[in-house]
Amino acid sequence: MRRTRLFPRIALCLLLCTQLHAASHKPLEKRIAAILESADLARGFWGIEVVSLSTGKVLYARDADKLFTPASNTKLFTTAAAMALIGPDYTFHTTVETNGTLDTHGRLTGDLVLVGRGDPNLSGRELPYALHTERNDHPIRVLDQLADTLVQKGVKYVDGDIIADDSYFAFERYGEGWTQDDLVWADGAPVSALTINDNVIFVNILPADRAGDRAFVSITPFADYYRIDNRIMTTPAGTGRKIFINREPGATTLTLWGNMPLGDAGANEALAIEDPAEFAAELFRQLLEVRGIAVYGKQKTRHTELSSLSTLTVTASAAARGGDEPSRALQNQPLVLASYQSRPLIEDVRVINKVSQNLHAEILLRLLGREKGTAGTVEGGLEVLRGFLNQAGITGDQYSFYDGSGLSRQNLVTPHTVVQLLRYADAQPWGPSFRDTLPLSGTDGSLSNRFKNVDVQGRVLAKTGSLGGVKTLSGYATTNRGERVAFSILSNNFNLPDKRVNDTIDDIVDQILDDGKPKK
Repeated sequence: MRRTRLFPRIALCLLLCTQLHAASHKPLEKRIAAILESADLARGFWGIEVVSLSTGKVLYARDADKLFTPASNTKLFTTAAAMALIGPDYTFHTTVETNGTLDTHGRLTGDLVLVGRGDPNLSGRELPYALHTERNDHPIRVLDQLADTLVQKGVKYVDGDIIADDSYFAFERYGEGWTQDDLVWADGAPVSALTINDNVIFVNILPADRAGDRAFVSITPFADYYRIDNRIMTTPAGTGRKIFINREPGATTLTLWGNMPLGDAGANEALAIEDPAEFAAELFRQLLEVRGIAVYGKQKTRHTELSSLSTLTVTASAAARGGDEPSRALQNQPLVLASYQSRPLIEDVRVINKVSQNLHAEILLRLLGREKGTAGTVEGGLEVLRGFLNQAGITGDQYSFYDGSGLSRQNLVTPHTVVQLLRYADAQPWGPSFRDTLPLSGTDGSLSNRFKNVDVQGRVLAKTGSLGGVKTLSGYATTNRGERVAFSILSNNFNLPDKRVNDTIDDIVDQILDDGKPKK
C-alpha cells in the first residue's frame, strides 16, 4: 500500500520539475530577442539564421533574407570555392629563368627573370599554422634561397636586366570598394602574383636615449625601398605615445610624426608597399650583388595590363596546373635556373580563415580566375565563384561580391546564403578539411580571445568579420545536446565599441548552444 501511494507522488514531482524547467528555459527566439532589445543594439541591423545540419530545420531566423555587408565572412565563399575547384593539394611554383645562355665563365647573356605565380607565402611565416601566426627572422628567406641557387649554378655576371614578372595575374592591385585609408596598411596590401613578405615592410620605432631627440626608425626587409621622413620626437617618460604615419597613394615616401616617451617598449607597424614586382626586382638585385653577382642591366617589372587582356588567349585546363608552366608562351622554352615549390594550398586556406588574411584571399580569387576561368583577374575569379555558388544552389540575387576578402564595402549577402554555403560545404568530401580551417572558439585565430568559457571553448568553428560599423560571425557549432548547427550572424550600421558588438554576438551564440540540456 505504501509503495502504491508513493508512485503517484513521484510522478507528480517529475511533472512539476519538467514544467518548471520548461518555464525557466524560454524558446530561442525569445532569448535572442531579449539580448537585442537593448536600445543601443536596436538602432543597428541584425540578420541571423541557425539551421540544424542533421535535419535542415531552421531553428531561428531574423531578417535572414535581407542583404548585409559581410566583411570578412566573404572569405568563406572564396576559400570554399578554392577547396572545391582547385583542391587542397595545389602548390605554387616560383622560378628564376632566362631566355639567354649561361657560359662556362658564369656569364649570363640575357635577362634574369623572377617569375611569380601567386605564392602568397614567400615570407617569414611559419607553416603549418598552429594556434597563432609565427614569423621567423628571415622574411625574404625564399629569395635568399633562389639567389643562393644561382651562385651554386655558377652565375657570376648578368649582362641583361633583372625582371620581376607578376604577369600570371593582371596588374589589378586593389579591389573595388576599398577605401584610401586601407591602402597604407597591411590589411590593404596590393595584390600581385609575385608577393614578398605579404607585400609589406615592417617599420620599427624606438625612443632615443634623451628627450628632445628624434626617435629611431628602422625598416625590414629592404630598408632602401621607402624614403623616411621621420618627425617623431622622444619625450619625457610618462608623457604617453602618439604616432601618426602617412603615405600618399603612388608615393614611396613615409612621413612619421608624433611623440614617443623615454622607456617606451617601441612600436612596430606593417605598412603596404606600392608595387610588389618593383619591390621584388630591387630586392632581388640587391641580394645578387651581395653575393658577388655583377648585374650590368637595370631592374624592371613585367605586368599584364587589364587593357591588354582582350588580345591574350588564356586557356583553363580541366585540372589545376599547379602554376608550373613558363611565364609566357615562347617558341623557345626559358632556361629555369632556380625554383621554389610551396606547401599545399590547404595550409594557406587555414591562414586565410584563421587570421583573416586579406591579401591571400585576394590572391585566391585571382587564382580561381586563372586556373578555372578566363583570366587571373578579379572579374575572372568572381565569374568562377558565381558558377560554383550556382552549383551549390545559391542564386545571384542572394549576394553581390566585388572582391575575395570582404574589404570591399560594396559586398552584400544574406544570412540565409551564408548558412546555405556552410551546409553545402559540410556535405562535401572536402568539408571536414574546410571546417578545420576556421577559427576555433577560445583556442586559435581570430577567436582565440573569445568564448573562453570552458563550456563553450572548442565547440564553435566560425569565421569572424569586421569593418567600421560591421561585425559578423558565421560557422558551425555543437549544442549542449550534441546537435550540430550552421549559423550566420551579420550586424551592420553600428556606432558602438567593437567589444560591445562582439560580446552581443557571443551572447547570441551562447543561446544557440543552450538548447535546454544541462551543460556537460
